[in-house]
Order: sequence, then structure tokens, then C-alpha cells
Amino acid sequence: MNEKLKLGIPKGSLESATISLFKRSGWTINVNGRSYFPEINDDAIDCAICRAQEMSIYVENETLDAALTGKDWIAENNSDVHVITDLVYSKVSSRPAKWVIAVAYDSPAKTLEDLEGKKISTELVKYTKKYFKERNINVTVEFSWGATEAKIVSGLADAIVEVTETGSTIKAHGLRIIHEMMQTNTQLIANHKTWENKFKRAKIEQIALMLKGALLAEKLVGLKMNVPQESLEKIVSLLPSLNAPTVSSLYQSTWFSVETVANVNIIRDLIPELLKNGAEGIIEYPLNKVI
Repeated sequence: MNEKLKLGIPKGSLESATISLFKRSGWTINVNGRSYFPEINDDAIDCAICRAQEMSIYVENETLDAALTGKDWIAENNSDVHVITDLVYSKVSSRPAKWVIAVAYDSPAKTLEDLEGKKISTELVKYTKKYFKERNINVTVEFSWGATEAKIVSGLADAIVEVTETGSTIKAHGLRIIHEMMQTNTQLIANHKTWENKFKRAKIEQIALMLKGALLAEKLVGLKMNVPQESLEKIVSLLPSLNAPTVSSLYQSTWFSVETVANVNIIRDLIPELLKNGAEGIIEYPLNKVI
């Protein structure tokens, strides 16, 4: 096969989470040492590892056909790319991250307007400048190479714009969040020329389908149990499902096998309730993908 999809994998904090997600989706990506071109078990794909901050630029200029990167970095680069789908995952949790504005805990600043004339440190420079300009608030925005939270403590900035998932790191540095600027998550993107290519578009759609299926499966588990006939209606009424539980009769018996899929967060309360209402032999099992 001559035609291949050039796929960008984000380097850094999202790298291991992305490789793990692809593995659950059916693709094994092997990163060898310091190579920026990892192997993948798909002859139709060539992989490249790049910083998420630069990824949308490489997709827009057609160096890469498609890639995974943050919604925030697409906005920062003002990139003209085709967004295929949102993929909410990270190294910490399965919820979107957010860019927030934080100040010292004892700072008098409580609103954006209170930052008039102040200095802000961030990695998200262009977006931050635009954000304050649109609100007619004059601030100085400087690029931070890292350890952004320390800029306030060391007196190098009056406020920071930083990404967080739980806010715990910001609080641990003695800072206080005064404003949420934007929510962000990983997005699968492609350049417009690639999206018009029949073969590459089909490959990207396959990747999107399987990645989303693997992410959905993380939130669900399968449940299987035996239920006597007199308890069947009550048990079925307790069970969540994508459509309806699967019910089949046991051989030469008045008992039934009942199977369903449920959100992992309700299992600890659901199983005792099922037992109380007559279910027996309950099995909980993980799911790889839900399509």
C-alpha cells in the first residue's frame, strides 16, 4: 500500500495516555528510545510524535494528515483545521481540563477588571492577549517556559493563566482562582485536503470510531446474573441499559440469565439492591469498547 495516513501523537503529558487509548482501541504504538517516529501495527498509518502545542500547525500546513491535540492549542495557534471529534481523556481524569486565571491567595484581585495594568504569565500567550483585549482590559502578557505557578510567588507576575483539572496544584502553591477562561479537551483533527481524500478520510473515521468506543467503555461495565422467574420484572426495572437488558431462559429451569451494561459509578449501590431483590451469581466484567 503506497498511500498512508500521517498521524500525529502528542508528546509530553498526554503521550502515555494517548498510546494507552490507542492500545485499547486496537492499535499498538511502540516508542523506541528517542525516536520521533514510533512504530504502529497498521500498515496504513505512519506515526510522528510532536508537542501538542505545535500539532495543529503541522496539520494545517499538511506536514501531518491528522493528529490529536488540545482544543486550547488549536485556539492559541488560530489554526484552520477540520475537527473530527472530541476525545475527553487525560493523564489524571476523564473530564475536560480548564484554563484559569489565578492570583496570590492574599491578592485583592477578585475579578478580571481588577487585573487592569497587571502582568500575567502563561504559556497560552496569544489566546490570553486576545481574551483580555476583547474585554477592554489592559494587561501585559508574558510567555512562561514552565513552573508558571512560581511566577507569582517569586514576584515575576501578578497573575497566571494556567491549565488545571482539579485545581489542587494551584491551591497547593498558595494561589486562588478568580476566573475560568476556557475549557479544553483533546480533539482529533485533520487538514482539509486530507479530509477530501477518500482513503484517508475512511481511516480517520475508523480511528475516531474506535477511540470513542474505548473511551465510552471506560465508564461502563457489563453485569450478568441469574434471576428466578418471580423476581424477573423487579430486577429488570432496576437495571439500566443501552436499550434493554438481555434476558434468556436457563435450560429446563424457571430461572433466567439477565445481562446488561451499566455505568461504573452506580455498581456499588446497584449490586446490593439486585441481591436483595432475588438476583444470584452476579458477575461484573470490564468492557474494551462500546460502539
